[in-house]
Amino acid sequence: MLTEIRITGFGGQGVIRFGYLLGKAVSIYDGKQATMTQSFGPEARGSACSSQVVISDDRVLYPYVTTPHMVVVMSQEGYAKHANNITGDGTLIIDEDLVKPDQPKKGIKFFAIPATRLAEEMGAKIAANIVMFGFFTAITNLTMEESARKAIQASFSERLIELNLKAFDKGFQYGKNLLKAV
Repeated sequence: MLTEIRITGFGGQGVIRFGYLLGKAVSIYDGKQATMTQSFGPEARGSACSSQVVISDDRVLYPYVTTPHMVVVMSQEGYAKHANNITGDGTLIIDEDLVKPDQPKKGIKFFAIPATRLAEEMGAKIAANIVMFGFFTAITNLTMEESARKAIQASFSERLIELNLKAFDKGFQYGKNLLKAV
C-alpha cells in the first residue's frame, strides 16, 4: 500500500517538522518505508512551503508526491495551491482559523481543527504544527499514537518534549472527539 501526503503552509509554521515527524513515526516505530521531500520559498519565514511524505509497506521507488491521498493545509496560499490536487477519495485537513475553504470536491473526506488557536491557548503558538500532527494521527490512523509520541520524544530537546507532547495530545483528543461526534 502506498500513501502520498502533502503538508502545506508558510515558513515558520513547522510544516517541514510535521513531515519529518510523520516520516520518523512510520519508518522507525511502525516499521514501514517512508521518504520526505520539502520545498520552500527563498525567505526564511512567511513564504509558501510544503513537506511531502510518501509511505509504503514496501520500498518507496519514487520519493515525490504526484497526486496526494492526503493534504494538510495550514495557510490560505497553501490551500489555493494544493487543495484541489488530491485523489478523488482523499482526505483534506485544514487549520480552520487560517484557511477558508471552498466546497471540497465530491468524495473528499474533509476535517478541520483550530490548530493555531488551540496552540495559542496553551501559550505556545509555535506548537500549532504539533497540534495538527496529533489531529492528523487521530483522524487518519496512518501511524500509531505511540509511534507518533516516540517520534516527538526523539526529535526535541529535553526542555521541549513535554510542551510538544501536550500539543500532540490536544490535537489527538480533538480528532478523537470529532470522530465520535460523526
